[in-house]
Amino acid sequence: MKLIAASWRRFSLAVLTILLVVSSFAVFTPSASADTYQIKLGTDKGLLAFEPSKLTIKPGDTIEWVNNKVPPHNVVFDGAKNPGKSADLAKALSHKQLLMNPGQKQTTTFPADAPTGEYTFYCEPHRGAGMVGKITVQ
Repeated sequence: MKLIAASWRRFSLAVLTILLVVSSFAVFTPSASADTYQIKLGTDKGLLAFEPSKLTIKPGDTIEWVNNKVPPHNVVFDGAKNPGKSADLAKALSHKQLLMNPGQKQTTTFPADAPTGEYTFYCEPHRGAGMVGKITVQ
C-alpha cells in the first residue's frame, strides 16, 4: 500500500510540474504587438511623392507621417477608393491640416477592425502632381 501511495504522489507531482511548465509558456508568450511605420511627405531628393509610396501593414499598426521636403503637405484618405467605401473611416485616418515645416509629424493608427484591402491616400496640395500612395492592410 505504501508503494502505491508513493508512486501516486510521484505521478501527481510529475503531472503538476508539467502543467506548471506548460502554463508558464501561455503566460510569458509575448502577444502580437502593433508596429509603427514611417512615411516621408516629400522624398529625400525633393520630389513630390510619398516615401515609400506603397506599404503593407496589419490592422492596429500605426503610420508616422513626417514632413520632409517641398512643403506644405497633408495626408487625405480617399473614402471612395478604400475598402468598405467608408467616408467616416477615411476621415478618421486623414490629416487635412497642412504641415509647413520639415520634421513635423502626425500619426495615423489603423483600427484593429479595419477592413483588409488597399487604401489610397494623397497630399491635397500636390495630388495633381501625382503625390498619391497606397497602404495595403492584410
